[in-house]
Amino acid sequence: MNFKKILFLLVTGVSITSLGIAGCTPQQQDLEAGTQQPSTLTGQTETETPSATTPTTQVQERPGDVPYVPTPQPVVDAMLQVAKVGKNDVLYDLGSGDGRIVNTAAQKFGTRGVGIDIDPDRIKEANDNAQKAGVTDRVKFVQQDLFNTDFSEATVVTLYLLPEINAKLRPKLLKELKPGTRIVSHAFDMGDWKPQQTLNVEGKTIYYWVVPEQVPANLR
Repeated sequence: MNFKKILFLLVTGVSITSLGIAGCTPQQQDLEAGTQQPSTLTGQTETETPSATTPTTQVQERPGDVPYVPTPQPVVDAMLQVAKVGKNDVLYDLGSGDGRIVNTAAQKFGTRGVGIDIDPDRIKEANDNAQKAGVTDRVKFVQQDLFNTDFSEATVVTLYLLPEINAKLRPKLLKELKPGTRIVSHAFDMGDWKPQQTLNVEGKTIYYWVVPEQVPANLR
């Protein structure tokens, strides 16, 4: 083998080795660089590698039941008005997202509120918004599966879920909530349980119920 062939093989070997080092998969590169990936729920970007100053949260126990879509503020205002919330109420928002319903009720009416959301990012956002609104003394946000949450303290319940989730949730609400508790839903009803009032606000539907003294057998 002559000198030129030996030199050619050496150069080729080095090139292949270099390609092997640089040829990481995009997933590996993302993990190592902590690159931003789009959230499937919010369309926002989230850094996979948290910084040293990022507060710790619980690991999300399971995927959420619905995608995060904020309720428009005019609809929030109408939901609170139809429920006639006041300073003596305790409002539970199921799937509280950025906390706007709970925070608005506290800010405008002095209502005590609890937001329930399974997503730790939404809990952090809601707490940040409560801080900005100056209502942290009247609200709290709990990272929890709403199907494992005790609602019995509530005098008002708000929700923006999906029809099948409302249907699954209805027996739990009627079992745990006291008679006279008001329930307000954005966009979706509760099947056989007919609302006492239906509103239309800027093209959005709002449904309103009051928990009865005697719950019909077909709703349990």
